[in-house]
Amino acid sequence: IVPPLSLGFGVPITAQSLGIMLAGSVLGAKRGTAAVLLFLFITALGLPLLSGGRGGLGVFVGPTAGFLAGFVAAAFTIGLIVERWRGAPLALVATVASLIGGIVVMYAFGIVGMAIVLDKTLVEAAWLVTAFIPGDIGKAVIAGLVTAALARARPASMLSRAA
Repeated sequence: IVPPLSLGFGVPITAQSLGIMLAGSVLGAKRGTAAVLLFLFITALGLPLLSGGRGGLGVFVGPTAGFLAGFVAAAFTIGLIVERWRGAPLALVATVASLIGGIVVMYAFGIVGMAIVLDKTLVEAAWLVTAFIPGDIGKAVIAGLVTAALARARPASMLSRAA
């Protein structure tokens, strides 16, 4: 497990977003969303699945609450793009889908959540998350490469591409 790196305003840098990207790109929109909802449900029950061993209902009212909600929308968006976009190499499709869902969509939720919880404007909250963008771009590329490698090695496991 990769330990979190804290930037001092309550939202750590973790590998969790990579998991969300892979859930959508490998499992597809419906199954990826269901997997993320299950993850959030068992986290809400108290299992320490989030960075720093956090879990319980309290994580849904902290600075990361918007990102947690964004996990669901991100997995769905990524899965939908991978399912529908068939005319390009899977590594490219999954990378672009992860950039759109895992950054644009997830950040939209995260920025709103941070602005509310930290009493910041949307612009101030957006500036706070800029530190995450380079790492999340890297995670999107990794998700694209892993998705394509998995499709080559175990085609039947690619539920996002199932007929």
